[in-house]
Amino acid sequence: VIALTGGIAAGKSTVARRWRERGAVIIDADALAREAVAPGSAGLEAIVERFGDQVLDEHGALDRGALGRRVFADESERSALNAIVHPEVQRLYREAVARARATDPAALIVYDVPLLAEARERDEFGPVVVVDAPAQTRVQRLVEHRGMTEQEARERVAAQATDEERRALADIVLDASGALEQTLEHADEVWSVLSSRASVG
Repeated sequence: VIALTGGIAAGKSTVARRWRERGAVIIDADALAREAVAPGSAGLEAIVERFGDQVLDEHGALDRGALGRRVFADESERSALNAIVHPEVQRLYREAVARARATDPAALIVYDVPLLAEARERDEFGPVVVVDAPAQTRVQRLVEHRGMTEQEARERVAAQATDEERRALADIVLDASGALEQTLEHADEVWSVLSSRASVG
């Protein structure tokens, strides 16, 4: 499984979309994380047991704001949450990989995972591709495209692993610092390298 990672607003989603067009099976870590705590899930049940039903909204779904206020202020609370959510996400990931392999044994599977440097082991995967853009470029994109203030954008970028920490995990660094067309060109170049490696393997 190819791991695709990158900091917020680096261009990772753009690369994932392009690779899907090229035939990749994309497994989205964010979607798995939402599924792990969906209403009726074992994950949500365990969260309510640990944190109480004040972390639910009026429809019985997870109130992310209420839970966030609890866990971001207290490291032990955050660890307790991770101990519930991470194993569920891992289980869903393994199921998604098994489904993809059963459907098409030759497919290239890409795990689109924002927090690889923060939350997963490097050696769980085959090649790791890091989508890379300088922190200042990413701050600018968050301000222009997601309506954040510069302060908010800087805080979001600073809360993640550093560019150096991410690059240290990379087998391939995909430069996404330029215009969209350049990023797509680089995505195509990297995809053809990965595809030819897979066919040789």
